[in-house]
Amino acid sequence: MVKTEEECQAMIHKSFQTPMVRFLRERLEKAGCAVGANFFKAVTCSEKVAGNYVTGQGVKVCSNYMRIQDEVNQVVIHELIHAFDHCHAANLDWSDCAHLACTEIRASHLSGDCHYKRELLRGFMKLRGHEQYPVKCIIEILFLGDDLDFGQQLKDGLILHFV
Repeated sequence: MVKTEEECQAMIHKSFQTPMVRFLRERLEKAGCAVGANFFKAVTCSEKVAGNYVTGQGVKVCSNYMRIQDEVNQVVIHELIHAFDHCHAANLDWSDCAHLACTEIRASHLSGDCHYKRELLRGFMKLRGHEQYPVKCIIEILFLGDDLDFGQQLKDGLILHFV
């Protein structure tokens, strides 16, 4: 069962206790980009996404797509990696598909989105060699949405910058 915004907000605060979230928040603070508890907000989303990072606004977690604590933890970690990229990379242009592809690959890989256990849950049954396909995994995750033009731009950006 999906969570209300209030339940999701409590789950976000619980995620602050996980080692990876603590580590990322500490690194952001050391980089001069401290994030307080108000940096994270549970919201109801109309798009089919788990959450997002918005420059100047923080991390939004889509409560209507969260069911368990692990999902919330995963979204918070993934979006904190985007926040770190934004803080650390002076020339990061979120409107540039190549930049977006790079930060998505980093966030998906470092957060564990493409860990073999998550891949198995998605129906990707190959145990050996799954790490050789992180870009394929990211593309599959990103293209669950309906924006085919953006998808093609991202594919073009990936092809231009990773081939």
